[in-house]
Amino acid sequence: MNTDQTFWGHLDVLRGCILRILVAVIIGSIAAFCMKDWLFGLIFAPCNGDFIIYKLINADDFHLHLINTGLTEQMMIHLKMALCIGIIAVSPYIIVVLYGFISPALYDNEKRRTIRVVLSAYIMFLVGVTINYLIIFPLTVRFLGTYQISNSIDNMLTISSYIDTLLMMTLLFGIIFEIPVLSWILARLRLLKADWMTHYRRHAIIAILIIAAIITPTADVLTLLIVSLPIWLLYEASIFIVLKTSKHNVTKN
Repeated sequence: MNTDQTFWGHLDVLRGCILRILVAVIIGSIAAFCMKDWLFGLIFAPCNGDFIIYKLINADDFHLHLINTGLTEQMMIHLKMALCIGIIAVSPYIIVVLYGFISPALYDNEKRRTIRVVLSAYIMFLVGVTINYLIIFPLTVRFLGTYQISNSIDNMLTISSYIDTLLMMTLLFGIIFEIPVLSWILARLRLLKADWMTHYRRHAIIAILIIAAIITPTADVLTLLIVSLPIWLLYEASIFIVLKTSKHNVTKN
């Protein structure tokens, strides 16, 4: 454990880390900004019926037309999405820099655990983001984009509402997919037991279905099951992780 540096020395190191992260984010954002066609081709792909999930559920006739209602709206969205993609692109570097800052204050066993937790959390976040983009968000867009309370009312969806929903759901599912990592941490702290999770499995399934219904408010049972399945699998995986962790705690004692 390194305690040789003074408080001001740590501040200088932290300032250097922050500057390197900012430079990396700026470079990544500029690169994403310059790839406008690729960037928005990726973002707006779920608007068209040839997207993969629509073909799998035989909904390839879907097409969503977006409109712009503000003078500066498209430019601001371009900047916002370039920043988001830039951050995601350089996120491995950000993690390495932050770990390099805190690692001198950790013991060897703490370093190993920190690497394991951070790497697992990062991978699960990316998995959640990917599943949301490929499955959850397109199904939500398809339902809400075609939902009508009356045939006399046409949907005219703005680009800002589409982008805001995409960002919100991306963050939401990135966080939801941290459930196994959080369960492992709570199990290590002896605050969560597999018996509890197994006992309340039925309650959890009902809660998952409710959450899925809120995220994708559709009467289509297949869509509801597709949205619920990843969350249920996360819960089952968390039970297994907590069980293994609890046995490890008992063996260690």
